[in-house]
Amino acid sequence: MSAGPYAARLAKVRKAADDAGLDALLLSVGADLPWLTGYKAMPLERLTMLVVPADASFQPALVVPELEAPRVVPVPEVFSVRAWGETEDPIEIVASLVRLAAGASPALAIDDKTWAVFLLALQDELPGARWSRSSALTGPLRAVKDAVELEALSRAAASADKVAAALLAGEVPLVGRAEREVAAEIGRRLLEEGHDQVGFAIVASGPNAASPHHEASSRVIERGEPVVCDFGGWLDGYCSDMTRTVFTGTPPAEFSHVYGVVAEAQAAGVEAAQVGRPCSEVDRAARSVIEDAGYGAYFVHRTGHGIGLEVHESPYMVAGNDEPVQAGHVFSVEPGIYLPGRWGVRTEDIVAATADGPVALNQASHALSALG
Repeated sequence: MSAGPYAARLAKVRKAADDAGLDALLLSVGADLPWLTGYKAMPLERLTMLVVPADASFQPALVVPELEAPRVVPVPEVFSVRAWGETEDPIEIVASLVRLAAGASPALAIDDKTWAVFLLALQDELPGARWSRSSALTGPLRAVKDAVELEALSRAAASADKVAAALLAGEVPLVGRAEREVAAEIGRRLLEEGHDQVGFAIVASGPNAASPHHEASSRVIERGEPVVCDFGGWLDGYCSDMTRTVFTGTPPAEFSHVYGVVAEAQAAGVEAAQVGRPCSEVDRAARSVIEDAGYGAYFVHRTGHGIGLEVHESPYMVAGNDEPVQAGHVFSVEPGIYLPGRWGVRTEDIVAATADGPVALNQASHALSALG
């Protein structure tokens, strides 16, 4: 990627930091680091940290282990690289950069994902500093995707759609196979369709479908039961995440009814995702459909979560979140009904909010597929 998107993001971060009275941000293994530099740090006992002074006269510096430095794609217009050797103290290096740019008593925001051992060491090295979470500043900024990010998320969704289409068409055998076998095939298909990495593949059959985050097991899928398939990963650094529920055989009337309720709720949630409305209204719109059908007690999670460099990030479509939907927000809409000990249904698409209305990035069919 050119320096342009990174430079624009950095300018927004610095302005927000200055407005918040912060002197610097310290970003480690979380998603803020690749968002600003393109470099994703490995979670190692060796410290990686981007020091971002609010004062634009100081260039951000990426403090990185020397053995990891070859993985950094330099963007010299945006940040410098300070590689540290095995006998150097990276905590002292970071502290020195902070003192140089912000003095002895700085107001600092540190990445939420920073290991506690590094934070504690930095607190010892910078005893006059005041600390806060960087996500309070970067979260709302990262939630509004730029054109580059929207394109990447669209590619990831299109790739996942191809896997979903194969599932719905019966091209992924289900009956007689263990859930984990099907999960492995879904993962392979994601890679074949262009994903760089598989993040997860939930395959929940029969009574396991009543567990929203079921881990694919050795249970063999039988004929005459639902199978919830929720899967995603990373393509060019950005995430996919979608869910489709299929039925192995002819679905009974009760299941078809519940499936229809979930489909209606999902459509209502998407339609409610209008710019300017509170995120909570997206949840309310989907939840109301399920409550009106008498299944409110069986919808046990929020309606959606933001997505980008991370599978779950701001904004969250949940009661109590009155943050307004903004153009550039990208999030899941995934209502479900889960009947304990029996089965469950969930449908999920990734949706982008635009000035012209919500746009579903996933296009795989929502019709109930009765397979075999």
